[in-house]
Amino acid sequence: MTTGRFITLEGGEGAGKSTLARALAARLEAAGIRSELTREPGGSPKAEAIREAILSGRVKHHGPFVEALMFSAARIDHIDRRIRPALAHGDWVICDRFIDSTRVYQGTLGRIDPNLLAELERVTIDGLTPDLTLILDLDPRVGLARASRRRAPGEGKDRFEGEALTFHRKLRAAYLAIAEAEPERCSVLDATLSPEELAQAAWAVVRERLQLNQDA
Repeated sequence: MTTGRFITLEGGEGAGKSTLARALAARLEAAGIRSELTREPGGSPKAEAIREAILSGRVKHHGPFVEALMFSAARIDHIDRRIRPALAHGDWVICDRFIDSTRVYQGTLGRIDPNLLAELERVTIDGLTPDLTLILDLDPRVGLARASRRRAPGEGKDRFEGEALTFHRKLRAAYLAIAEAEPERCSVLDATLSPEELAQAAWAVVRERLQLNQDA
């Protein structure tokens, strides 16, 4: 059986990752390719519980290293229970956030020692590197405004949406730096495009980078 392919979506708040993930899954299905749609933090019952604890802000006072450890614990469970089994079954996996979010949020912005974070990543993913990472680039002011509009009435900002604009500008720069450093894995997409245009641009990259039939 052919092993599936692993696609991750990255970017700041409100960039449209979840919407794009669903659109890509639909296009894969139309092309006759089974896919598994998932997210981080979360993606498995235990990982979802950790997600709630982190995004609620309850662990923020423990600092970025503890957050990184919690993200890693969630990721290990997610990989073992969802991602590896799906790939082994021949399914394609589309994941909303993965290792680059930890590199950016806890590494660049949390100022965790790069060598320490790299070692934590190594033991956590155990060789599971995405085949393709799509980085959705957007002015953080636009992204935060989008995130605000999508919240339900009475719903507050999550742990990261509540950070200052300076934080989100640094986040954007950090993602672009990753894309520049790893061009063979990463592709930057203009997230100011409409959802339909963004899906079309992303699909073109998927077909080219992962060598899908050009008629798909």
